[in-house]
Amino acid sequence: MLKKFIAKIFARYIVLQEKKWMAHPVEAQEKVFAEIIRKAKNTEFGKKHYFGNIKNHQDFVKNVPIQDYENIKPYIDRIRQGELNVLWPGKPKYWAKTSGTTSGEKYIPISRESIPYHIEAARNALLFYIQNKGNANFVNGKMIFLQGNPELKEERGIQAGRLSGISAHYVPSYLQKNRLPSWETNTIENWEEKVDRIVDETHQANMTLISGIPPWMIMYFERLRKKSNQTLTEMFPQLQLIVTGGVNYDPYRQKIDALLGEKIDVIQTYPASEGFIAYQDQLDSEDLLLLLSKDIFYEFIPVEEYFDEKPTRIGIAEVEKDVNYALILTTKAGLFAYSIGDTIRFTSLEPYRIRVTGRIKHFTSAFGEHVIGQEVETAIAEVLKKMPAEIKEFHVAPQVNPLVGLPYHEWLVEFEKEPEDLEKFSLLLDEEMRRLNTYYDDLIHGKILKPLKISIVQAGGFHAYLKSIGKLGGQFKPPRLANDRNFADGLSLYIK
Repeated sequence: MLKKFIAKIFARYIVLQEKKWMAHPVEAQEKVFAEIIRKAKNTEFGKKHYFGNIKNHQDFVKNVPIQDYENIKPYIDRIRQGELNVLWPGKPKYWAKTSGTTSGEKYIPISRESIPYHIEAARNALLFYIQNKGNANFVNGKMIFLQGNPELKEERGIQAGRLSGISAHYVPSYLQKNRLPSWETNTIENWEEKVDRIVDETHQANMTLISGIPPWMIMYFERLRKKSNQTLTEMFPQLQLIVTGGVNYDPYRQKIDALLGEKIDVIQTYPASEGFIAYQDQLDSEDLLLLLSKDIFYEFIPVEEYFDEKPTRIGIAEVEKDVNYALILTTKAGLFAYSIGDTIRFTSLEPYRIRVTGRIKHFTSAFGEHVIGQEVETAIAEVLKKMPAEIKEFHVAPQVNPLVGLPYHEWLVEFEKEPEDLEKFSLLLDEEMRRLNTYYDDLIHGKILKPLKISIVQAGGFHAYLKSIGKLGGQFKPPRLANDRNFADGLSLYIK
């Protein structure tokens, strides 16, 4: 009872504190910007880009071009070789290692200044929930965090590992005895073996909170179901909260709801190795509160300008609702005008709340249609409302040179439960895509493309393919769509 009481008092205090900057968001961003420029001006990057002369955002745009990992990799390499004061004063406290599609393994710096904000934001997402819900019942039960290996390797005095593994070292002491699985289980590298051990450790526990990215949770839930032949809420009657992040939750919602058995509160978050960007601060809306007062200064590029030589770069004061923007970060860990690769749109400007709409490099535009992640996910969700079916995973890719007939978009879909009439399902899906994307509609109408085709992936096909390419259980997430057939061709080996 005491822990619940203290949690509610603390939640009320933190929410009041957060609402102070929420009332003055532009000023909060200006303060973050000024502090980053001041602290980084004597670094190698700061000197090269004349940080000493930067007084405002316009100066910053003139001096610092948009960066991606390939641009900063030479600086990263110098830091890894032992140089100091390269991107940020001193050296990073951690390297967050991520899997890049073009750069191989990436090393993203996390500084002593930035790591507290990663942890604080995750904590505050729960505190907002407690304040909004009016109770903190989950704090007395067992909590599971499906995460990467927490073991870190030291490289020239810098600890390196997965972000979720780094975060595991910062679980508050008062929650440690509530936390599952054990440290030994968390360090197992083989993901399938690890999930089986987690099931053994947790299936009889009083679970009240489960956190992880949706594909991991589904795998865990399915194995729990197989072991007990019960839904999650039957197995864990005190289960109160699901915390998720990493990918859009909507495509997984139907499957997770079926495995849960009953309605459970879900809080969505938007963490990244580069910084904790946003979290859900309301119970009645899945929009995410953009964190503007912490360690990130944000810029936004209209998506249609992203690949221009000099795209428009605006700050928070200039954004508009319902426009797709590429998200650009400048952080207290030494990333400057860094393109994280995600696209977002604002759903509210008072306060600033967002939805993640996709990835800059995850789109289908082989014919100029520029279909984005938000469109395919919205289309599939709308069709599922009209025709009962259950989808486990899907991927969309162009088929530019079919053996017969016009080109088309191929949807490779792994169904948990197939629709009764696949042809009708495909037709409805194509109609929904034409409604959402006028360029796609024009291509179909003009007989440049024929309507989409669904190829059914066999049960477990995505799992098997990811395992075959060494991507199972890591931070790699199957792309919803692509502008090439690299992923689709590999996955096609598992088509029924």
